[in-house]
Amino acid sequence: MESLVLDEPSNGGQSHSDFHNHPLSSSLPFAEIATDDDPLLSSPSSLMHPQQNPSSSFNSILEPPSYADAIFRSFDGDHNSNGEINGHGSSPGSLSSSPSSSSEYIRISVTDPQKEQELANSLVPGGNTYITYLITTRTNMPHFGGSEFSVRRRFKDVVTLSDRLSESYRGLFIPIRPDKNAVESQVMQKQEFVEQRRVALEKYLCRLAAHPVIKKSDELRVFLQVQGKLPLVRTTDVASRMLDGAVKLPWQLFGESVGVVDPSEVVQPAKGGRDLLRLFKELKQSVTNDWGGTKPPLVEEDKEFLEKKEKLQDFEQQLGNLSQQAESLVKAQQDIGETMGELGLAFVKLTKFETEEAIYNSQRVRAADMKNVATAAVKASRLYRELTAQTVKHLEKLHEHLGVMLAVNNAFSDRSSALLTVQTLLSELSSLNSRIEKLEAASSKIFGGDRSRIRKIEELKETLRVTEDAKSCAIREYERIKENNKNELERLDKEKHDDFLSMLKGFVVNQAGYAEKMANVWEIVADETSGYAKDGS
Repeated sequence: MESLVLDEPSNGGQSHSDFHNHPLSSSLPFAEIATDDDPLLSSPSSLMHPQQNPSSSFNSILEPPSYADAIFRSFDGDHNSNGEINGHGSSPGSLSSSPSSSSEYIRISVTDPQKEQELANSLVPGGNTYITYLITTRTNMPHFGGSEFSVRRRFKDVVTLSDRLSESYRGLFIPIRPDKNAVESQVMQKQEFVEQRRVALEKYLCRLAAHPVIKKSDELRVFLQVQGKLPLVRTTDVASRMLDGAVKLPWQLFGESVGVVDPSEVVQPAKGGRDLLRLFKELKQSVTNDWGGTKPPLVEEDKEFLEKKEKLQDFEQQLGNLSQQAESLVKAQQDIGETMGELGLAFVKLTKFETEEAIYNSQRVRAADMKNVATAAVKASRLYRELTAQTVKHLEKLHEHLGVMLAVNNAFSDRSSALLTVQTLLSELSSLNSRIEKLEAASSKIFGGDRSRIRKIEELKETLRVTEDAKSCAIREYERIKENNKNELERLDKEKHDDFLSMLKGFVVNQAGYAEKMANVWEIVADETSGYAKDGS
């Protein structure tokens, strides 16, 4: 009897664990039968609960579609299976060109999660533990001063890196870091949660390393290379890029208790605590803008940007719908494959019954034909499973670009926040000038002047001077963010074209190739059973 073992592949498929961890995939298992034995000689229990053989999973026993093999490799061969990045071709945030042997690359892997004890703030022994991950980097970029290095980092370090990048590179489409998922970590099995976080961290760091600006940043270099505690303090890069020295920002923005403030304070979004007064002032300015009060002294006038922003909002909505449909397709393909496998198992059991209980030769012939159908159904089940893995591989670009849209929205928020800061400072300057004019007019009516008013006027003029400095700083930051937005939109358009073209090619070729493969399986059975039609004529 022929075996149900299919041919070994010439290029191994996607791993079982990667497939089930993918957001498009379903966790439902496919029906499996032992492939080492004839199904008719297997016991019913072994048919329903086969032994799992890690070395011969479904993903490693399928050869690619016959004609698709040559076509598919021509544009899919650049993708690594381990999340490494060569040049700019691995994830959204990078151009999809194939790197040459001389191009720059950064390859990052996250491995070996280990539980460690919190040394401080732990009242109960063993009460505060955390997981660290080994982050290994291989690169030929001279910026790093080395070709291979490893550090241990915890998730809190990743949060710090993300915060520093957000401060230093406002207006860029910075990849979104993984969520903390504190509740999920309590619900899931600890090992499963740690593995999912490891995969998410690796993807996140690879996306950062693919960004043409972020990959050259000191923040990323320090994170990947410097041993020990992460030395990423609050950045002063923004200030140094705009002013040669510190300025004293107006107390009207930060409160009377604030003295000399780093100029980066004015260009960063207002936060709680000592920024409370500034928050109120910017909120007041925002309400004035929204409710049709006096026209803001500075508005967004880039019509091309506003049009692109509106189109991207529509694109995000359409992309979300397409992503949902892709997930439904994956689930449907997986369900068909599972059902087909169960059908094959049912035919196997019926064939076994007919063979053992056969009285007439016609029963044995019928049993042999049913065995062929069972074999074809199991093969088709496996082909569906491999097709589903390939569908996930290509359509996951939809999910990745939804993540890119979050980064785009964050960059646009940076722009809106910077504009609001400029508007608030301009309104403050107008108010200061008005107060100075009124005090000077009142003081001029008094012979010899009013000393208290004169002193107040001098104080307001000093405040006016530093507010002018703060305004200049804020305008430069706003212009820098606008330039970042412009460059990133151009890069996104190119990247989106390349990614979607690759996705569509891979999806279509695999659908056609596996359809051909499955058709061949059933055509063989159809030829073997063609005698039925002759007998019935």
